Amino acid sequence: MKPIASAQQAYELVTGLQTSFVEGLTQCCQDAGTPVEFELVEWQRDGGKHGGGSRYGCADNAVFNRASVNVSHIHYEDDPSKKLASATAISTIIHPQNPQAPSVHIHISWTEMKGSGGYWRVMADLNPAIAKDEDTAAFRDAFEQSAPEQLEEGLAQGDKYFYIPALGRHRGVVHFYLEQYQTGNAEQDLEMATRFGYAVIQRYVELLGKRLNEGFSDADRETQLAYHSLYLLQVLTLDRGTTSGLLVHDQNDLGIMGSLPSRVNKPLLQSWVEKVPEVQKGLLQAIVDAIPDNGEVTNEARLDLAQAVRGFYQKHPEALQVQASGNVVPPTVANHR
Repeated sequence: MKPIASAQQAYELVTGLQTSFVEGLTQCCQDAGTPVEFELVEWQRDGGKHGGGSRYGCADNAVFNRASVNVSHIHYEDDPSKKLASATAISTIIHPQNPQAPSVHIHISWTEMKGSGGYWRVMADLNPAIAKDEDTAAFRDAFEQSAPEQLEEGLAQGDKYFYIPALGRHRGVVHFYLEQYQTGNAEQDLEMATRFGYAVIQRYVELLGKRLNEGFSDADRETQLAYHSLYLLQVLTLDRGTTSGLLVHDQNDLGIMGSLPSRVNKPLLQSWVEKVPEVQKGLLQAIVDAIPDNGEVTNEARLDLAQAVRGFYQKHPEALQVQASGNVVPPTVANHR
C-alpha cells in the first residue's frame, strides 16, 4: 500500500535532511583537513513489512567521538489493530572529539494517526562540554530565523524538557522543543518543519567548522568526559524518545543507542545514583553495571544498556512518570499498540 500523502512528504523531508547533514558534515571535515567516511546501516521493522530505516554513522575517528544520522519510517496500514498509521523521523546526534566543539541533537518527526490527522515533533539542542556564548547565540538565532512565531514556546518547552532535576542543571545551553505541533494548516506546518530542519543543520555545520581544529588541554578532555557522562544520564533516565523507542521494539537498539558518547566516567555516574529519585535508583544502577569499568560504551555495552533500560521500565512502568516532558506527554508507546 502506498503511504498517504502527508507521510510521503514527511519522508521526503527527513531523507533530504539526512542527506544534507551527512554531506555538510563530510565537507566540513574535508575542509578541516580531516576527512571521514560515514557508514550506511539499514534496518527493518518486522522484516520490512512495517517499514524500517537507514542510519549513517561513525565513531572514534579523528573528528567524531560518535556521530549518528538516523531516519525511520514505520507504517501500519495493513494492521487494523494499530491506532498509528505512520511515524516518520530523523533523529541525529553528533559528538565531536574536540572538547571545544559542541555536540548537537536534532529530531524532527511526523506522526499520523488513523482517521484523526497527525502532528509534528520538532527538537534541536546545542550541547557543548565547554560553553561558548557566541555559539549559543548563533544556534538560538537559527531557531529565531526559521521559526519566529514558535520561538517563545519552543524555547520554553525545550528548557523544561532538557532540565535534569537530580543535578540542578540543563543538558545543554539552548533548546527548542515542540510536541504534537499542528496548527490546522498542514502546508504551513510542513514549511516550518522544513525551514527549521535545514536552518539548524546548516548552523551546526558552521559552528563545527569553526571549532574542529581549536587547541585543548587535558583538563578540557576531562571536562568533556564528565559532560558526556551527564549526557548519557539524561538520555537513559529522562529522555522519553529513547525510552519509547526501546519499549516499542528491539529491532534497532544500536540505532536508538546511537546518541550515546563512546566513553563516560563510570565512577561519576555511580556517584549520581544517590541523587536521582528513589524510583530511578535501580535504573541508574543497572545502567552503571552495564558499562565496562574502563567506561567504554562499545556496541556490546550499548546493547546491554538497551536491555537494561527496557527491562527496568517493563518491570517498573511507574518510573515513567518522572521522565522529562514539555507541556504535552507524547503517547508514543500507546500509539504502537
